[in-house]
Amino acid sequence: MTDIFSLVKKLVLSKNILVSSHGYDELAEDGIYFKDLISSISDSIVVEDYPNAWKGPTVLLLQKDRNGNPVHSVWGIPKGKDQPAVLITAYIPDPNKWDESFTRRKNGQ
Repeated sequence: MTDIFSLVKKLVLSKNILVSSHGYDELAEDGIYFKDLISSISDSIVVEDYPNAWKGPTVLLLQKDRNGNPVHSVWGIPKGKDQPAVLITAYIPDPNKWDESFTRRKNGQ
């Protein structure tokens, strides 16, 4: 488990969360319930880490919706701060771009 994910998980479980406006739009567009992301945070799998992202460290997670379907979510911590956890985006991963586990990109995508 990465340090970024550990901090995000701790913040999410303590409800110290913000959702970006882009995140709200993407949740609505893909029909993802925010509650599902909160409830599945402990079972998330880190797909990619971006410790040096320009707005602050972020992590791409594989999560599940209420039906057990895969969801990718990107969570971050604002640069120079240690809270809150910010849901930057979430989406249903495209099986044409990801392997069957949804943890590795196909063909360098």
